[in-house]
Amino acid sequence: QVQLVESGGGLVQAGGSLRLSCAASGSIFGFNNMGWYRQAPGKQRDLVAQLTRGGNTNYADSVKGRFTISRDKNTVYLQMNSLKPEDTAVYYCNADERVLMTHHWGKGTLVTVSS
Repeated sequence: QVQLVESGGGLVQAGGSLRLSCAASGSIFGFNNMGWYRQAPGKQRDLVAQLTRGGNTNYADSVKGRFTISRDKNTVYLQMNSLKPEDTAVYYCNADERVLMTHHWGKGTLVTVSS
């Protein structure tokens, strides 16, 4: 089965940095789009950053210039710099499986930014 395992979340002070990683496995076809979403309590899950297999990127306006998404095979990373308290959320990795066109989610990793 497809499995997405996130790591790198934690507690950081405002202005600090974190690097999230997500390792996707379990697909014989591999993955196309991979990305990161986040969800704060009581709010919807929103796109943070997305990276296509072809290398195109898409960022939420609130993180442009601060976050960078990258990918190495089936592992996707999110470098988060200049973190703000408003970035506090559970961050979820997602991946689109090739051929089958199925969507998968990780369990999430909590990022807490203190002021």
